[in-house]
Amino acid sequence: MKENLTSKKDTIYAHPHEAVGAFQFDESVVAVFPDMIQRSVPGYQTILTGIGELTAQFAQANSQLYDLGCSLGAATLTMRRKLTQPNCKIIAIDNSEAMIKRAGEYLHGYHSDIAVELHCADITATPIENASVVVINFTLQFVDPAKRQQLLDTIYAGLKPGGILILSEKIHFDDSALQHAIEHLHLQFKRANGYSELEISQKRSSLENVLISDTADFHIQRLKQTGFTSAGIWFQAYNFASFIAIK
Repeated sequence: MKENLTSKKDTIYAHPHEAVGAFQFDESVVAVFPDMIQRSVPGYQTILTGIGELTAQFAQANSQLYDLGCSLGAATLTMRRKLTQPNCKIIAIDNSEAMIKRAGEYLHGYHSDIAVELHCADITATPIENASVVVINFTLQFVDPAKRQQLLDTIYAGLKPGGILILSEKIHFDDSALQHAIEHLHLQFKRANGYSELEISQKRSSLENVLISDTADFHIQRLKQTGFTSAGIWFQAYNFASFIAIK
């Protein structure tokens, strides 16, 4: 994707910090985000490909598609490439002004007749209307847990019958032995991608109390309680999973 050609290598945590602050999606993260996510999230490209294919399968004519927490617009781009239904619009939202600005630059680099609206806004305060596809790609984990159910209720109410939610998240496991084993696999993935022990440690500290994960079972139970007819995992790599929920 184009962002891989223009982004910088992630070296944010390559040098010791006197105090590691809470992780933020600021200008420094935006500049290296494509490299960061490719080297940190196993299966990321497969998830993007799947989002495109599910969009092709479930998008409905005369509807809206949403990318909530769009970051640089990677999911928006793959949705737009695979969207064939007529009279559709994609609405991409992120609360980071730096992300939205850079996303606009990327989107303008690819010609398409499909309209995309970019908004810098809080996804928990965003109305969802006439939607056939809603994507939340590694974003719910950064939302206040007390606001997650309300967000899902809003999405469900705004989805057309037969519409889908694609939700990708880092997950954890209640079984401590399983959690330890899969965490080790993820650490090895990051080491293999060139991250040092210092980078891994400082990044972990920055995300503490910022990224709050749920278990896969909890995600599925919550989606079904929200009202979705079907909900389950369509892809998982280590402790990263993508769910599909169908109204």
